[in-house]
Amino acid sequence: MAQQTANAKVAQGDPTGSVARKASARSDTPRNGIAEWAVTILLLLFGTTTLVQAFVIPTGSMEDTLLIGDHLLVDKLAYAPAGPVGKYLLPYEAPKHGDIIVFRYPVDISQTFVKRVIGVPGDHIKVVNEKVYRNGVQLNEPYVYHKLAYPDPYGVNFPAEPPSYSDPARNPFLRDMLENHVVNGEVVVPPNTYFAMGDNRDNSLDSRYWGFVPRDYIIGKPLLIYWSYNASTEDLAGTSVGSIVSHFVDLGEHFFTRTRWNRTLRIVRGYPDSKLLKQQPAPGNG
Repeated sequence: MAQQTANAKVAQGDPTGSVARKASARSDTPRNGIAEWAVTILLLLFGTTTLVQAFVIPTGSMEDTLLIGDHLLVDKLAYAPAGPVGKYLLPYEAPKHGDIIVFRYPVDISQTFVKRVIGVPGDHIKVVNEKVYRNGVQLNEPYVYHKLAYPDPYGVNFPAEPPSYSDPARNPFLRDMLENHVVNGEVVVPPNTYFAMGDNRDNSLDSRYWGFVPRDYIIGKPLLIYWSYNASTEDLAGTSVGSIVSHFVDLGEHFFTRTRWNRTLRIVRGYPDSKLLKQQPAPGNG
């Protein structure tokens, strides 16, 4: 398995769903759990770079869902196109609301990001006072953390005029989203793209700042934290010989004390679609 760095700078349902739908969701839970472990075991036993890939989280944009130093196995088959035979054998699916995805950073495809799917094609998205509204209804997001006393005003109320300090290299993507895909103060997700945000909402370089994730850029979804080590961003993201040597020395000295044993072999799950929506409408929507 190739070890790559996942830059996580660093990632609906009907609120009035029927009793039958809830009963169905409850009955699916054990089966889904068994399926997750079955896929995990198969990938661990037979996985290659075609099926599964290893990544490490070097930054904190997905805290506290994914921590700096979490080493992940990413299922590359989850969102793969289903062939005429494969669709009956493997659990292919489309990215869903609440899924955590690994994808190539649209601005620089040599980098890999990890974020959470907030909007799928056709969704209307806006942020008001740090609350995310999709299709006019506020999202229930217990996975989100706000860790800054004074967050970026642009991210607090979105969409808005891009911040003056925005990297010019990102502006073409950002401008396209804000100039061509905003209707009545909401971003409308175009076909074959997704709107993704980090769980550490005040410290995440996400779709608010560079636009949509093309479907073809999605690599897969995190499947398992196979190891978690309490290291710094500098140690994990550094590419110089000095930083690499320093990291190996640190591992030799602190492997047992800095390994987060309670996160070892932890399955990574998205947030259930049926729990994402609140009854509260967006401001101005009635």
